Amino acid sequence: MALRESTQVDTHVQEIAAGIFRLSTFVSTAGGAGGMTYNQFLILGDEPMLFHCGQKALFPAVSAAASRVLDLKHLRWIGYSHLEADECGALNDWLQAAPGSTVVHGRMGCNLWLNDQALRPPRMLADGEVLALGGKRMRFIATPHVPHCWDAALFYEEATGTLFTSDLLTQFGPAQAVTSADILGPATALELKLKFTPISAQTAPTVRRLADLNPAMLAIMHGPSYSGPGQAVLEGLAGFYDAELRKGAAAGG
Repeated sequence: MALRESTQVDTHVQEIAAGIFRLSTFVSTAGGAGGMTYNQFLILGDEPMLFHCGQKALFPAVSAAASRVLDLKHLRWIGYSHLEADECGALNDWLQAAPGSTVVHGRMGCNLWLNDQALRPPRMLADGEVLALGGKRMRFIATPHVPHCWDAALFYEEATGTLFTSDLLTQFGPAQAVTSADILGPATALELKLKFTPISAQTAPTVRRLADLNPAMLAIMHGPSYSGPGQAVLEGLAGFYDAELRKGAAAGG
């Protein structure tokens, strides 16, 4: 969702797991009348990483907030899920602010965009490859078209059991940093309204692959982070996608 350069926002910083900081920006004009949160995540370690770059319009506020946690010259890695403004719009701003950093993605992400557009060459990761940050281990998971886009991918931090879900489990409106309340109900209601996930025969199996990680924390891009039985939430989401696929097939037949 594009934002104007003049968007006035504040970015709040919360530690949601040991050494993982949520950089949360609420934009009242996004997502309809209720507004929308845009969350990015700093993962600390010997080689710190940023997940999600955010829109260019939010870069001044988010980078200032990130600088309260980490001197940006020490940022080593930058990642995101898929090609979209709130995922990677400010990528080159971050690469300029953190001259020692490198962007990481899979084969599709590098070939579709990064090899041409990133200020510096990216590092290509294989599906399942672990990026060792020193104290943290970020496992790269290719998830084509989940939540959307051919290049889609997610990361799982093994030391804390944190799965970075990108647009999966999106909610609109302001959101607290961490919740253990129901997130599946609001997320599936919004999915039914907006239909932003291209549901195919591979959608539910991809989400079940994520569920098998049994994450203790779901770091959600739009909404609160979830602390609790992440496996059950993701199994529920996979079941929802299965049901929607069956409904679509029945309607088409």
